[in-house]
Amino acid sequence: QVQLVESGGGLVQAGGSLRLSCAASIRSFNQYTIAWFRQAPGNEREFVAAIRWNSRHTYYGESVKGRFTISRDSAPNTVYLQMNSLKPEDTAVYYCAGDTGVILSSLRSHVNYDYWGQGTQVTVSS
Repeated sequence: QVQLVESGGGLVQAGGSLRLSCAASIRSFNQYTIAWFRQAPGNEREFVAAIRWNSRHTYYGESVKGRFTISRDSAPNTVYLQMNSLKPEDTAVYYCAGDTGVILSSLRSHVNYDYWGQGTQVTVSS
């Protein structure tokens, strides 16, 4: 059973920065795609960013492109989401998700990930 644990959320003013972390209970993320999604009250779960663990290829949602950066570190097995120039509309619960065998056309959809963290709240004040 893969367990993912997010951390790093909090309250920040507009224009500020936060870094989220996603740590895994497994020995290696080899062959995994790790993604960040977010969900605000009343909204559907939205794709934020994803990274292929082996190739380090990264993918971003249009609303965060140029402001957020996803990266990974194998020691420990952690994926980060650096969020800069935060806006009030970035306010949401942010979830880390992971799975193997996620094809390119599917990585932006939350239904293609079996493993999820509990979420961390990010609140951006205006």
